[in-house]
Amino acid sequence: MLGMVLAAGAGRRLRPYTDTLPKALVPVDGETTIMDISLRNFAEVGLREVVVVVGYAAQAVHERKDALEERHGVKLTLVHNDKAEEWNNAYSLWCARDYFSQGALLVNGDTVHPVSVEKTLLSAPETSDILLAVDDVKQLADEEMKVILSPEGSLRRITKLMDPATAYGEYIGATLIRPGAGERLADALKTTFERDPQLYYEDGYQEMVERGELIHAAPIGAVDWVEVDNHDDLAKARAIAVHY
Repeated sequence: MLGMVLAAGAGRRLRPYTDTLPKALVPVDGETTIMDISLRNFAEVGLREVVVVVGYAAQAVHERKDALEERHGVKLTLVHNDKAEEWNNAYSLWCARDYFSQGALLVNGDTVHPVSVEKTLLSAPETSDILLAVDDVKQLADEEMKVILSPEGSLRRITKLMDPATAYGEYIGATLIRPGAGERLADALKTTFERDPQLYYEDGYQEMVERGELIHAAPIGAVDWVEVDNHDDLAKARAIAVHY
């Protein structure tokens, strides 16, 4: 099982930090970055081999690679997304497809959350090859990546484009990808970005559901976390990261 971080996006709403850095390297606790928290979480649950998909400002990750490995006791493999500033993250995740067969715990490079999320995913029963971390506590609005589950508890719909009142919860940007899902996930992602390169990798999950695949959700409980898209989110991340 590998750790996996999607860190290719430009994060333009976080300028000036992201003038020269990807979002994952924006500091949230002194010199501690979002990626530091991701790698620290992986190390705590025993995931020492980590694949990082880079693209925008990739050189900054290359320059810090040795220091990050030493600080967290991990080994990083950097995978390059050649369309990071043109296409959305369905393609970005597809770029890491060669590693799916080893199993991966995927986290978005702009999500700040405690290690309890990784522990929840890794300790969950093997009900499906893909398991999504879902916040079923917070009050939802239009921007969140929302999910609807079937009566049996499997994923029925995942999209930002739904009435928040109809949703079970919010997908927080962390997925357990078991080895058996590898080829099927890669094919669904390819179908997704070939249909529209601006689609999300979550649309790839929806493609799998439409094909009859079972994807389940693991509720994370009342956890302080945030997806860092803008400066207000960054302020929240800095308020909660000091308590991890």
